[in-house]
Amino acid sequence: MNNLQKRILTALVVLPISLFFIFVGGYPTLLFLLTIFFVANYELFSVFKKKSIILFLDLVLILSLYSIYLLSKYESELLLWIIILVVCSDIGGYVFGKLFKWKKLTDISPNKTVSGVFGSFIFSLMSPILYFIITNPFNRSSDDFLEPEYFFYSLLFSLIAQAGDLTISYFKRLEKIKDAGKILPGHGGIFDRIDGLMFVSIIAYILIYLRLVG
Repeated sequence: MNNLQKRILTALVVLPISLFFIFVGGYPTLLFLLTIFFVANYELFSVFKKKSIILFLDLVLILSLYSIYLLSKYESELLLWIIILVVCSDIGGYVFGKLFKWKKLTDISPNKTVSGVFGSFIFSLMSPILYFIITNPFNRSSDDFLEPEYFFYSLLFSLIAQAGDLTISYFKRLEKIKDAGKILPGHGGIFDRIDGLMFVSIIAYILIYLRLVG
């Protein structure tokens, strides 16, 4: 089984389970997020050596998990769209990066290309439409996400997700490691999988708090 097949199979198993525990609410959601926290910390202390990196990533992790918890409790529709957006952005970057062999984006992450950046932006613009298609049979208010501002937010959050990905890649490069862990076949560790979502969830919650989105 090649790496792409592993990525797809892992995503098909992990994503539905994660969505269930994030949106079921109450103690199951809390327990799931705490499990993510402790598993991610195990990776942190097993792989990373620099204390400053560990402290920074732990701070981002805690803030992101808390933001996800609050969003799941009070803004579950927005959180679901954010998750769809980050997945679309990741897939777009991967697909365009493989199909269009354009120049490298940065030495921080050798696999990142300029074409991948455009792919992430293009696929992220599909997220409001996908959210509408998936949720409209159950929630008639989902057409709110087809308003023009959500397409601009898609670009903004895709940019933040990509910046988050590069930030984690930078720290891994400092430590001279490829992946933050091995718990997710084809993806690496927890930080390899949720790097973009961590930063997006924090910024999204701040924007909601400031009443700029939602």
